[in-house]
Amino acid sequence: MTLSTEAVREKRLPREPGIYLMKDEGGRIIYIGKAKDLSKRVASYFVKHDFSTKTARLVARIVDLEFVVTDNETEAFLLEANLIRRYRPEFNIALKDNNRYSYLKITDEPFPRLLVARRNRSGEFQGPKGSVYGPFVHGSTKYLTIGLLRKLFKVRICNRLPKTPCLQYFIKNCDAPCIAKVTQQRYMEGIESLRGILEGKSSVERFAQEMEAEMRHASEVGNYERAKEIRDTLFRLDDLKVRQKIDKAPGKNPDEEYVGIVRDDKKGIAHVMTFKRTHGVISDRKKFEFDLVADNSISTFMLQYYSSSPTIPYAIYTSEEPESKQALQTSLEKLSGHSVRISRAAEPEKKQLVDLIMRNLAMYVERGYAPAVVELKKSLLLQVMPDTIDCFDVSNLGTDIAVGSCVRFAAGRPDKSGYRKFKIRTITGQNDFAMIGELVRRRYASGDIPDLVVVDGGRGQLGAATAALRAIGLPDVACASLAKEDEEIYLPGATEPVTLPRSNSALRMLQHARDEAHRFGLAYNRKLRKITRP
Repeated sequence: MTLSTEAVREKRLPREPGIYLMKDEGGRIIYIGKAKDLSKRVASYFVKHDFSTKTARLVARIVDLEFVVTDNETEAFLLEANLIRRYRPEFNIALKDNNRYSYLKITDEPFPRLLVARRNRSGEFQGPKGSVYGPFVHGSTKYLTIGLLRKLFKVRICNRLPKTPCLQYFIKNCDAPCIAKVTQQRYMEGIESLRGILEGKSSVERFAQEMEAEMRHASEVGNYERAKEIRDTLFRLDDLKVRQKIDKAPGKNPDEEYVGIVRDDKKGIAHVMTFKRTHGVISDRKKFEFDLVADNSISTFMLQYYSSSPTIPYAIYTSEEPESKQALQTSLEKLSGHSVRISRAAEPEKKQLVDLIMRNLAMYVERGYAPAVVELKKSLLLQVMPDTIDCFDVSNLGTDIAVGSCVRFAAGRPDKSGYRKFKIRTITGQNDFAMIGELVRRRYASGDIPDLVVVDGGRGQLGAATAALRAIGLPDVACASLAKEDEEIYLPGATEPVTLPRSNSALRMLQHARDEAHRFGLAYNRKLRKITRP
């Protein structure tokens, strides 16, 4: 059963910042969100009724929720990002790009192993029990190859302790706990040092300093065997130091990054593209998309993106102002350890790059629609992609019977489930304008609104249709008329009609819709005449 408004009140959510976790009937977390005011934000899900289809689907599946209070909005940002990466809820933004993310696991065994932690389809970690760390991004200073870590801390790789030492012992990658060549206490010292690095409590540099101090002490007290072991461990760090120098090279630490977003509200998808620019040159480009569900936004995207990124630039330029920009900026500064500035691109050069991103994103959106639909949007300068078009026609042969028809085109093709036919009820005589008004009012009295309304005729029919749309509270629905004589397209407020080449795909689609409405209405008219004929 869906969570009720009363059940939400009983949760007594405080009017403080924090995160909320929404669960389905199986107890699975399906969405994680943040809020400056938990009580106000969560309550809004259960009192609003104008959600997008995808958000409505989320709300319908919520049967329980939990919350965590934080000290401020920045902490809520960071906690939300961490929990999303950990639980991967169905309705949150899931970044999909060419980066590879890994989790590492230290097993719960007397002599623990270091493994790559793998998930099953439900997102749960598989394999032996243990502590999981990550995610770590390949190529970042946080991600150290599992092979190097095993060698560095001499972590065993065998599934079970053998009775005789393996090759790893003889090439000095393992101290052979299998034959008691190392005590459990000494082995665990290395494991604890490894934990400190994976948890971020320590660093490789600090570990090296501690090892050097221990090596000097061992040498001073005459424990030369231990000093030699530590020296070998320090040699193993050389490869890692080289990796870190490469990782910190200017080419991998972009000076600037540009982020653009385009929302396809019809399909409930946001398209995002990023450009990295280093020393004035675009060095990388990535494309993402996410569902427009609940609080999914450019801000939540950016935090997810950068918290999983090897580097965070000092300057980020966006196509629009992110929500809660200051909290987002502070969160990125905490993650990166340096100042971060987020702003809309204003300078001509920077704006030109953002414009380039937006043009590319527009093309991605257009690919999801029929070419004729895209052409129609451009030709008529429509605000919304006219993926769903209704076309009206009046059929009144003589004065005794008058009918109207409405045919629907979806994705550029006839959609017969949207066809409607009407007997004219309120108009007598041959008054096409008034009949068009009646048809439009009756067709949309119960909703099911298209992206574009087209009527067969000229300015008069267009005026009747737009007046009817205003009368029923739909003034923002796009409307046009197609005059048959010269195939001119009339638009509200335009002084001149739009004339398209006869070969234009958008015009051909409108002609097809107009002719189909005429055919459908005429067939209904003739059917009624046969029935009423004496």
